[in-house]
Amino acid sequence: MLLFTALMRRSNRFKAKTMGCVMSRKQSLGKKGEEAARAFLESRGYKVETVNYRTPAGEIDIVARDKAVMVFVEVKTRKSLTFGLPYEAVHFHKQAKIRRVAMQYLAEKAVSCRGMRFDVISILISPAGDYQIEHLVNAF
Repeated sequence: MLLFTALMRRSNRFKAKTMGCVMSRKQSLGKKGEEAARAFLESRGYKVETVNYRTPAGEIDIVARDKAVMVFVEVKTRKSLTFGLPYEAVHFHKQAKIRRVAMQYLAEKAVSCRGMRFDVISILISPAGDYQIEHLVNAF
């Protein structure tokens, strides 16, 4: 039993309370960030239509409406600045992938909108558990 405990402590995985599945700490951090981003958007009048829209080509974290504009949101969450600001992880290739998936979403859902844009929500979680949220509107 002691060996098992030691192995589990070294492992970067733990049982998530939700859905009874195994989720990495990184995935859990991302899920917390996406939940905070959703609440942030809703508090500012956005209507969230889809969360975690997935296709074989990729995923969009949040699809929302800001009045008549369809907004595709990439959420990046970090606990430290060791690897830079969270939004800096949304590089050119990631942007291109999000654009492709957004086109699939619009075609699949037959959405009518006046326009669309791509936002990034950057979240930094302090050791005390405080969230610093930065919303980059029309980021790319």
